[in-house]
Amino acid sequence: MTNGPLIVQSDKSLLLETAHPEAAQCRRAIAAFAELERAPEHIHTYRLTPLGLWNARAAGHDAETVIDTLIRYSRFPIPHSLLVDIAESMGRYGRLQLVAHPAHGLVLHATDSAVLEEVLRSPKLKPMLGARIGLDAVVVHPSERGNVKQQLIRLGWPAEDLAGYVTGESHPVELRQTGWTLRDYQREAVETFVHGGSGVVVLPCGAGKTIVGAAAVAELQVTTLILVTNTVSAHQWRNELLGRTSLTADEIGEYSGSKKEVRPVTIATYQVLTTKRKGVYAHLELFEARDWGLVVYDEVHLLPAPVFRFTAGIQARRRLGLTATLVREDGLEDEVFSLIGPKRYDAPWKDLEAQGWIAPAECIEVRVTMGTTERLDYATAQQNEKYRFAATSGTKSPVIRALAQRHEGERVLIIGQYLDQLAALGETLAAPVVTGSTPVSERERLFQEFREGALTVLVVSKVANFSLDLPEAGVAIQVSGTFGSRQEEAQRLGRILRPKSDGRSARFYTVVTRDTVDQDFAAHRQRFLTEQGYAYTICDAEDVVSGTSD
Repeated sequence: MTNGPLIVQSDKSLLLETAHPEAAQCRRAIAAFAELERAPEHIHTYRLTPLGLWNARAAGHDAETVIDTLIRYSRFPIPHSLLVDIAESMGRYGRLQLVAHPAHGLVLHATDSAVLEEVLRSPKLKPMLGARIGLDAVVVHPSERGNVKQQLIRLGWPAEDLAGYVTGESHPVELRQTGWTLRDYQREAVETFVHGGSGVVVLPCGAGKTIVGAAAVAELQVTTLILVTNTVSAHQWRNELLGRTSLTADEIGEYSGSKKEVRPVTIATYQVLTTKRKGVYAHLELFEARDWGLVVYDEVHLLPAPVFRFTAGIQARRRLGLTATLVREDGLEDEVFSLIGPKRYDAPWKDLEAQGWIAPAECIEVRVTMGTTERLDYATAQQNEKYRFAATSGTKSPVIRALAQRHEGERVLIIGQYLDQLAALGETLAAPVVTGSTPVSERERLFQEFREGALTVLVVSKVANFSLDLPEAGVAIQVSGTFGSRQEEAQRLGRILRPKSDGRSARFYTVVTRDTVDQDFAAHRQRFLTEQGYAYTICDAEDVVSGTSD
């Protein structure tokens, strides 16, 4: 028995003592294969899941490495049954492989013929397969490559895709590294992705995911389709590509609601791709508009279901997913694994903060108390209205005003979910409000004024959650959110993580109504950031308004 920070239990839970001197080191080590479930003050609970272990296996970690990590940090002997489960779970990945066969094309090959016999009995898988080739292989129609991978992961036998990729149409692209250079972790992310063929790169917001995408395009030198969340994001990608690569304006096309340009590098929005006309996704044909050599999925954790379905049919093309978190609130992480690819690279947020690549951040939860009348109204509200009622409580307004005044002169973002609440705050603070209905040109003008300092307070809806580059934003005040969305919490903190020119820390405030579902959802949202090493300080609204809190 040692005095390690970790307790490993037979139900596949891992209990991490946060006050232990080796807690941070242990958290980084187990993050490669374990998922955080709960993160109160003193003991954090992680869980070993098949998908987490398969992602680790695909990233090059074997069962021996995982077991050695657990033994190193465990306070007590590890149950033998758990060690067997880890080895067997990780051993499932790669026992079925998709490979290119010189005579039969795409083939599902088994290193264990009994596994092939088992999966061939699946009624859903059988129609996707062709003729049997000996004991250990069966033909797969190329168009079923993605569907087969989806079905196999559901059966608990994730296939390792070794079938290779079409080269696609070549297109010369070079990185311009005058005045800047790829950071070590960005270069490592690109190299890991290119070596793996397809998969996901996980980097914190502000760490340069767009630059990783641009570097991947330059490394492969092929025509590229880039899928992004909205038109503002498309314009930011275009600007980065023009500034960082040899691509010219004529070589970059925008495929959005207002433009339909298809060029060697084309940037399309998820919104336009998922627009239906007479019940048909009219624009999904963009995937076949050119012989793309690479498809990039920005904010891959938001990938809409129709794009997933079409991605299943383009498995012969290289695919790069970019995200700050693989958490999906719809639970479709296994779809990302099977259709985009496994996690190829993941940089811990706190490691990049320690190296100065993202700003240090202080997370503060400010709790307000509803008055008697509001409290009674909340108590009698319908269940589906309780969160909106609590999140938009009028008691939040003076607190938000006090926080904005405290940070006068700094760039402050007020972020929320409910448009009437944001409109009222905009009026109270004499600040412009950006929502989904704000024209793109107006959004970009306001964002530019904010970057330049002509505007220091900006109220934004969830349209600002993703792919928004505001380098000098140093304070975010979250007033309401999408229920308990962990991915949203990560994205909102990410708005203020770019390093500041004066080296100051970022401040991330969440204003929460105590004793309501608003407080419950806030605790759930904070789980992901707690896993990354961020701690939340809790203070009372009265202290903020009176100026007595730090």
